[in-house]
Amino acid sequence: MEDVLERWRSEKTAAYLSTAVAANEPDPRRAKLFRKMAEAAEAQAAILAKDITQVPSFTPSVRSRIMVFLLGILPPRAMRNVLSAHKVRGISVYRGRTEEPKDEKTDGGGHPWPTSVDDIGRQHKNYTSGTLRAGVFGVNDGLVSNTCLVMGVAGAGVGPSEILLTGIAGLLAGAFSMGAGEFISMLSQREMFEHQIAQERDELERYPDQEAEELALIYEARGIPLNEARDMAKHLIANPEKALDALTREELGLNPDELGSPMGAAVSSFLTFSVGACVPLVPYLLGYEKEGIVIAAVLAGIALFGVGSALSLFSGKNAIVGGARMLVVGSLAAAATYFIGSLLGANVA
Repeated sequence: MEDVLERWRSEKTAAYLSTAVAANEPDPRRAKLFRKMAEAAEAQAAILAKDITQVPSFTPSVRSRIMVFLLGILPPRAMRNVLSAHKVRGISVYRGRTEEPKDEKTDGGGHPWPTSVDDIGRQHKNYTSGTLRAGVFGVNDGLVSNTCLVMGVAGAGVGPSEILLTGIAGLLAGAFSMGAGEFISMLSQREMFEHQIAQERDELERYPDQEAEELALIYEARGIPLNEARDMAKHLIANPEKALDALTREELGLNPDELGSPMGAAVSSFLTFSVGACVPLVPYLLGYEKEGIVIAAVLAGIALFGVGSALSLFSGKNAIVGGARMLVVGSLAAAATYFIGSLLGANVA
């Protein structure tokens, strides 16, 4: 079990930050929720304090003070991921709307509410494939970076074999860098999420009534009448497995089934970057020499348009516009590196 003093500091910090969120939240219902969450965190800190021989005075850390300063500049919704990482409860309300429900089953934004305990956990699903999104961005990174690299060395006037060697080196360096970076990033993220879920499990064992009230307050802030929310929360707390799942989703804003795979992210980044980086190398791999740079430019242009169109799936913008924008941006970057390469080649010569 985590050190009680550290848990006490964690709850005091959560209360401090929740108060700051409430002070900067323009929506009255959400502001009320975070004030209640601050009170709940203080109450839980008081429970923990009973197991501490000498309770120290609480002083917010420098990081917490910086976050409060940023909350005075940025809206709380924009900082929800950072706040969630510091165990500010109730961040899940930023996934939906807080207006009064239009009917008994949906809120103002059409979000389905659970009508029984069994419904908990079947909502808040993210139907946008994170893997697909990461894959598309990986292909884009590999395509743009290696196309620019190939264009740069081609502009310097080196031969086809040197261009190919440079392109392969760029592919490998970029792919391994992306893979390693994604592995460390996802591993750190998963460890943080697992730590937070473990905290929720411990809190559920220590003070289930307080956890039930926090959950009810979150549901109230999102449109469910408080009495109904309390009944639902009490039923949930009676089932520890469902209770932990609901608390993880609603208090922390996490999906316990989708914490991310470090190895999967690393392999996906490595492969998708490699695919994109291969595009400008195709003509050189097939033995084209004089025409290689022209063919590489054409293939890269087609690929850039395709990637830009694919990215529009996530932005909701027009696919043609998205493809054309990516083509223009990528072409300008490639032209700039070709020009700089030609200048450097001329100076070296």
